[in-house]
Amino acid sequence: MAEKTINLRGLKCPLPALRARKALSAMKSGDVLVAECTDPLTAIDIPNLLNQTGDTLLTSATENDVLVFRIGKK
Repeated sequence: MAEKTINLRGLKCPLPALRARKALSAMKSGDVLVAECTDPLTAIDIPNLLNQTGDTLLTSATENDVLVFRIGKK
């Protein structure tokens, strides 16, 4: 299992979700993607993306105005 962190800070909707989708498509089953975002709309966009892809939201947290999503690749 590999873990990859992507910095999506400063990007506005829909770019964080699109870049997260691209990163997930290059990962293997069981890998974990950590997406760090500053756009508040990603709190809606990332879960909607995962409903489409079937991947799993492991955790989501806010740290110093940064939304951090840990996503498990299906």
